[in-house]
Amino acid sequence: MSISSIYSTSGVSPAVAPVVPSGKTLGSADFMKLLAVQFQSQDPMKPMEDTAFIAQLAQFTSLQQAQSLTGEMAKLSKSQELIAANSFLGQQVTVSEGKAGTISGLVSGVQVSSTGPEIVVNGKNYPISSVLYVQPGIISASSIPSAGAGTV
Repeated sequence: MSISSIYSTSGVSPAVAPVVPSGKTLGSADFMKLLAVQFQSQDPMKPMEDTAFIAQLAQFTSLQQAQSLTGEMAKLSKSQELIAANSFLGQQVTVSEGKAGTISGLVSGVQVSSTGPEIVVNGKNYPISSVLYVQPGIISASSIPSAGAGTV
């Protein structure tokens, strides 16, 4: 009769990896918990080298900085979209209305919605991605300041 061992011969108890629900990212607290489990389950005769610990810490720090950079780039992108929308003010544009075709008109305003900035053409809002053509707005005599006002 053969008897199998129920204990590990390496002397190291296996660590159970935590299950992360989908959509959740690991944070610094999770990293520290994982590191603590590594320290608890390491072989006392063969401890983890300092270089391995420092390398893991450096990788985690790099990951945090990359995530921070991604967030800042998203903010910058939103700012750029708003600047682009503002540049259309007073311009004559042609926008796509999808299957309804196109419409042309003067951009009279910019409105920020939950999906991003939208331009107002003929009283209707359009996302800036729907702009097909831009040309300078029509300058009327009433929009030009008179020579006596504010001249030096």
